Amino acid sequence: MFSYLIKRILMMIPALLAITMVSFFILQVVPGDPARAIAGIDSSEEHVEAIRHQLGLDKPIYVQYAIFLKNAVQLNFGQSIRSQDDVIKQVLPRYKNTLILALASILLSVAVGILAGVIASTKHNTVTDYAITSLVLLGISAPSFWIGLLFILILSVYTGLFPAGGMEGIRSIFLPAVTLAAPSAAITARMTRSSMLEVLRMDYIKTARAKGQIETKVIFKHALRNALMPTITVVGIQFGYLLGGSVLVETVFSWPGLGWLIVDAIFAKDYPVVQAGVIFFAFSFILVNLVVDILYTYINPRVTYR
Repeated sequence: MFSYLIKRILMMIPALLAITMVSFFILQVVPGDPARAIAGIDSSEEHVEAIRHQLGLDKPIYVQYAIFLKNAVQLNFGQSIRSQDDVIKQVLPRYKNTLILALASILLSVAVGILAGVIASTKHNTVTDYAITSLVLLGISAPSFWIGLLFILILSVYTGLFPAGGMEGIRSIFLPAVTLAAPSAAITARMTRSSMLEVLRMDYIKTARAKGQIETKVIFKHALRNALMPTITVVGIQFGYLLGGSVLVETVFSWPGLGWLIVDAIFAKDYPVVQAGVIFFAFSFILVNLVVDILYTYINPRVTYR
């Protein structure tokens, strides 16, 4: 296991390097001039050139990337073009808020998705199975922003049960967490149902039932544990999508997370903030996939790493 972890950690380095390279060069071709945005529309060319020199934007692009990479390793992403504050001081608090939202969403989606998948598989070809399958299809098909606006309209505007936006107490996390968890819970439920149906046909499940074990023990001890292997893979991937999807959900609910910060930074041509946010998102996705691989050994001890 230790040698496998070392290999995976070393594999993270070229992946992060590629991500930093892509994000850096894509932002270079985005229309707009950050120096002009700082100086203002009516500023003279001399003033704009002075700002460009101060930011290092007049250097060759490969030199700019080398400087950016060197500083990024030290978690130094420079200063925000818009506010002139350190980027890391802006990103870390927003990143913490995004992690809170993502963790709440993934826990909710896993709990609801696995439970719905188990119920649907044990009630195969019944009204319950059809109802859950229909809800799964709706959760996968409906856009997150539409679900969010619907929740705001019903649970906030009409009933006043939850705040419509912002981050004020634990009640404010409910609507964005449910909105973000809905598609993920639907995908988890579909995968769990499919895996459970396959496992329930296995001979060892028939043997356990023939020995007189109660159905609940057969389902949750024998069947579910073996059916969770592909589900965990989906959950790990979905966590990465939750981080990416939080950009839209945070904007809808005015949740002060990293996704909302990136959106504002894109409109403001604040490239250092955008680059830092992308790197934090990418690192989180890679780290979650490593954790998922480790969890395999706890669910199925037969899994070995080479």
